[in-house]
Amino acid sequence: MFVSPAHCSRRHFLGRLGTGFGALAWGALAQLDARTAGSARGGDPLNPFAPRPADFRPRAKSVIFLFQVGGPSQVDTFDYKPLLQQLNGKPVPESIRKAVEATRFANVFHGCKDELMGSPFQWAQHGQSGKWVSELMPRVAQQVDDLCFIHSLQADSNNHAPASYQLHTGDIRPGKASLGSWVTYGLGSANRDLPGYVMLFEAGPLGGAANYSNGFLPAAFQPTRLRDTGTPVLDLLPPEAFAAGQRDSLDLLRELNLRHREARPGFSELDARIASYELAYRMQSAALEVGDVEQEAAGLRRSYGLEHADKRTQAFGRKCLLARRLVERGVRFVQVYDMPDKDGWDAHAKLTDNHVPRARWTDQPVAALLTDLKQRGLLDETLVVWASEFGRTPMMQGDLGRQHNAAGFTIWLAGGGVQPGQHLGATDELGLLATERPIQMKDLHATILAALGLDHEELHFQVNARLERLTGIAGGAKIIPGVLRG
Repeated sequence: MFVSPAHCSRRHFLGRLGTGFGALAWGALAQLDARTAGSARGGDPLNPFAPRPADFRPRAKSVIFLFQVGGPSQVDTFDYKPLLQQLNGKPVPESIRKAVEATRFANVFHGCKDELMGSPFQWAQHGQSGKWVSELMPRVAQQVDDLCFIHSLQADSNNHAPASYQLHTGDIRPGKASLGSWVTYGLGSANRDLPGYVMLFEAGPLGGAANYSNGFLPAAFQPTRLRDTGTPVLDLLPPEAFAAGQRDSLDLLRELNLRHREARPGFSELDARIASYELAYRMQSAALEVGDVEQEAAGLRRSYGLEHADKRTQAFGRKCLLARRLVERGVRFVQVYDMPDKDGWDAHAKLTDNHVPRARWTDQPVAALLTDLKQRGLLDETLVVWASEFGRTPMMQGDLGRQHNAAGFTIWLAGGGVQPGQHLGATDELGLLATERPIQMKDLHATILAALGLDHEELHFQVNARLERLTGIAGGAKIIPGVLRG
């Protein structure tokens, strides 16, 4: 009922105002209920990483995702283009230019010279598959028969942060849940003493934590960052004076938190906090043990590059070795970022000065990781993904550099049920646009989930009465044919 200001007493006004605040509170609680309703996944909120059954027979148990930050050039690593070498210094052929301009990737020419730049690196064929690989990756080149290359991945943005968000979360906008969070939400973990989702990095990707956060999923499924040197988790151990009474203190704290929780059902942040205290207690020995890479044989440490003259090769080698130690102990998802600085592979100028050291930092550790997993019988149950947010143009930019290219670029997968020795999809004769079997990010995500035995359609979470999926709306994604063994 409308009450005019002239007839509205102070008491009446305050009463109506209080009712309004009550309605706002009810709406907020209703939204919270909708957010936490979720699906059948997620398990016990106080034991969020308890293992859960897959939807169908899994090929892989764990994922190691090697994210190459900044966009390595596909035409200088794994996508050999003889015509590009022949046309070095010449304009883009009109037929290719028109074909690209007719697509949603027409902006790929922006900021580039109309001058093709052949790869400055030598190329050779490797393995029984005869895969062409540049001299930048001599160690990974020896592993090509174990890899499945996708040469036609496309992103929806030509800018770092949005494209990186899409690769990590399925959406170019920040705020969605990351792949690692979805995987641990769906399956839990096989080790109750370590986090289910671990991150290893010195410098994270552009766009920050929105790349790897749990987004709208319950807070328990956010990642834990471990350090590859020193104590894996800072402040994990209590001061010596309080160590003896720590268990009693945690038991009391748990009891008080559970009482607090009873009045606030469905509040996932409380569940996550209670679970995190218990996990931190169990991690005090498990994390220290897994982080002690000195336990490994000297020859193995050397193979990863831990004694390399280049300290950045050493640093990335430790991350790769720690990733193997984590999946070996049942951690479900390990995200490894290769970027030790703000630039990554973002070679807008002087491509050689950028790519040569970055290849040196990563090639040996990645090859060692694949070999180590294979020798231990872990590669068959560990899916390894090597990918970036986009590739680079065959056209020159600035002083011998290359521009971003989301129109067609290369990634590879290995282990975990992947068909080895495959080369799927293709870009045009210059390596600019995916022309054979263009593949979208959501299809890559559907394929990764399928390797783990998860149905990408059924893995969802209810947010404001809407079912959110890593792969977007129902029916919008498909598993990439030819990647996984039957």
